[in-house]
Amino acid sequence: MFAGNLTYKIHSSEPEGILPHLFEGFDQRFAQEVQKGDIILGGENFGCGSSREHPSVGLAYAGVRAVIVKSVNRIFFRSAINQGLPVIVHPDAVNAYHTGDRVDVDFSEGVISIGKNRVPFEPLPPKLMEILEAGGLVNWIRAQQGSRGEIKS
Repeated sequence: MFAGNLTYKIHSSEPEGILPHLFEGFDQRFAQEVQKGDIILGGENFGCGSSREHPSVGLAYAGVRAVIVKSVNRIFFRSAINQGLPVIVHPDAVNAYHTGDRVDVDFSEGVISIGKNRVPFEPLPPKLMEILEAGGLVNWIRAQQGSRGEIKS
C-alpha cells in the first residue's frame, strides 16, 4: 500500500506527500484517480504489512469514505480508525461486487448498497461513529476535552 523504503523519507504527518505513493507498486494510477468519497473494496488480510500509519493517513487524506474488505490486518484496522477511516469487514459485500457497480454505505442503518443489492451489516457503535465523524481518535479526544484539558465523560 505504501513502500517501506519511503517511510523514513515521508513522515506520517505529511499526508500530501504520502498520497502520490499509495498503491504505487500495485496500481500506478491509483493516486491520480482516487477521489473524495470513493469506497475501496479489498480481499483477505487487507493492510497486511502496513505496520506504520502511512497508508491510512494517505487514504483518509484522499477522502476515501470507507474500506470494505473480506478480512483486515489488525494494525491497519486500528490505524484506519485512528485516522477516521471506516473499515467494514464483510466478505459477502465484497463478493457481491461486479466491475462497474455503484457502492454506497449507510453507517447508521447498517447497509452497504452494491449495484441493485443491499447487504446488511451491524451498524457501527455510536462511540466509534463519534470517532470517525471527528476525523479520528486525536480529533475526538480534543473535542472531549474541557476547558482545563480534562476529558468529559
